[in-house]
Amino acid sequence: MLKRFVVLVAVAGFTLNARADFQPVAERVTDNVYAIVGPLGQRSADNDGLNANFGFVVTPQGVILIDSGASLLGAKKIATAIGKVTKQPVRWVLNTGSQDHRWLGNDYFAGKGAEVIALARTAATQAEFAAQHMQMMKRFLGERMQGTRPLPATKTLAGNSVTLELGGETLTLTYTDAHFTGDAWVWLPTRGVMFSGDLVFVDRLLGVLPWSNVKNSQKAFHALAALKPAYIVPGHGRVCDLAQAQRETGDYYDFLANQVGAAAREMEPLAATLDRYADLPAFRHLDNYEGLHRANMNRAFTEFESQ
Repeated sequence: MLKRFVVLVAVAGFTLNARADFQPVAERVTDNVYAIVGPLGQRSADNDGLNANFGFVVTPQGVILIDSGASLLGAKKIATAIGKVTKQPVRWVLNTGSQDHRWLGNDYFAGKGAEVIALARTAATQAEFAAQHMQMMKRFLGERMQGTRPLPATKTLAGNSVTLELGGETLTLTYTDAHFTGDAWVWLPTRGVMFSGDLVFVDRLLGVLPWSNVKNSQKAFHALAALKPAYIVPGHGRVCDLAQAQRETGDYYDFLANQVGAAAREMEPLAATLDRYADLPAFRHLDNYEGLHRANMNRAFTEFESQ
């Protein structure tokens, strides 16, 4: 009886302590276009740093992947998700940004023969932040970062907006310079699909980082809205329509630029501004509101104060 009890405890202990192996799943957006929607929480060993959105387009000449994941292991998991949809190889990887989960999987796909493409400033920022991002991701993922090699995009494109074509699919890669310098979106005009990169966040509050630019973000969002996309694959959160993106991202950029920015330009005390706008019911429902909203206002105030 004691032996049986020990075995049951051991089995129960294994069950309680076992780590579920996270596997991202592709969801169809429209014909030949798929999104891989990551969890809203922080990067962790449980999600292999894939707490962002990725996507791909299937063409007769191969797959176009938008962003490559945060590690070698994460890139392999993205490849597995693609493989459940199509047997076509990944021909191109387009990087929309330089934050870790946008590009640290580049080396894996390059090793499989894919061409890794980004606008010039995007690739330059990847190289600038490579060591910092590798160090940070090792803190989050530990041994699950093993084998990851930072590879900035190897094919860089001049200009602020470049149109590309593969297998009958047309894509436009355009700077937003929003979350990080060199951030971009991928627009599929014939499909009405926008892969916004970290310009758009839904379901969770966007973050204003020390490297973010609120003025650029507001301008870029207005340009995105003018395209009237039918589908938006945001940087974080569910695939959405323009109305949701406007409510949860566009309106917040407008608030930061128009209200907080105006207070900074008028030399209102920072503390008074932060207190006055501490509670914004329109955004309170979003994940991370409590942790990010005050810091976002602080950084936006500093940005507009210096202009």
